[in-house]
Amino acid sequence: MITAFNATFSMADLGIDPYNTTNKIVNAIRDQVLRQLRRKGVVLGLSGGIDSSVTAALCVRALGSDRVLGLFMPERDSADESLSLGRLLAKTLGMDTVLENISDTLAGTGCYRRRDQAIRSIFPEYNPECKWKIALPSLFGETPYRVFSAVLQTADGSIRRKRMPLEVYQEIVAATNFKQRVRKMMEYYHADRLRYAVAGTPNLLEYDQGFFVKLGDGAADLKPISHLYKTQVYQLAEHLGIPVSIRRRAPTTDTYSLEQTQEEFFFSLPYDQMDACLYGKNHQIPCGVTAAVIERTPEQVERVYRDIDAKRQAAIYLHKRPLRLE
Repeated sequence: MITAFNATFSMADLGIDPYNTTNKIVNAIRDQVLRQLRRKGVVLGLSGGIDSSVTAALCVRALGSDRVLGLFMPERDSADESLSLGRLLAKTLGMDTVLENISDTLAGTGCYRRRDQAIRSIFPEYNPECKWKIALPSLFGETPYRVFSAVLQTADGSIRRKRMPLEVYQEIVAATNFKQRVRKMMEYYHADRLRYAVAGTPNLLEYDQGFFVKLGDGAADLKPISHLYKTQVYQLAEHLGIPVSIRRRAPTTDTYSLEQTQEEFFFSLPYDQMDACLYGKNHQIPCGVTAAVIERTPEQVERVYRDIDAKRQAAIYLHKRPLRLE
């Protein structure tokens, strides 16, 4: 382990042996699914993103394409690219898929209605022709205190931005979290009918920092890549033959109608720089050393380290199992 007393660091430290890493994960999937969970195969959602694609490829290698079912679960705000790339991945792997459009289910829960009411409380002019998202300011702004804003694009293409009161932000997040929870409900439906296990797709960065919805995309029977930094997932993707168009796609939330990256919504840094900072934090590497690696200032990296700690505190609730009396 690298310590503050022996702090040398480069992005090469995040390198892995893709062949050995793949074999280790594949063997673990076989053991977990077939022996520990006593299931016949695996179900997972396919988003057209790098994490679900790599997870699917690993499951296919472990169990065979006939024992892995991929679900496409678009809704009103989903990007068309998500479905087309997901289909490309499934064709590449030769796996079966099911399309489950969850828009009607979400409408039934009031997801869109509740969300729209919250948006109109700050943008009264909002209508179905508008596109929108929520976004955080840069981690490296003048103040370390950051507040989410709603960003609205009207039909004429103009952009408006307003800071959100806490109660509005919480209402929007609560409403949009229906999407991840309905998708997970659908995954378990198919898992139950096939006697399959549900595979989760978070990488280490997402798992550590709480970038998931509790009992939504955070729920799964196994999480094969949750120990891998995102840069390592990309290394596996190349080794596994994941299509280039998927590997080149920017990580996205695909939750809001206006295009939004994970960097803009949650991490505030490109994934490779965020990986380096998380690695530095985990290995007690001084801010100045990490700063030189990602070409930032020590003060900026110190802010990232503090933000990592803050997100870990918030993630305690997300990771915690139900409390009970022994």
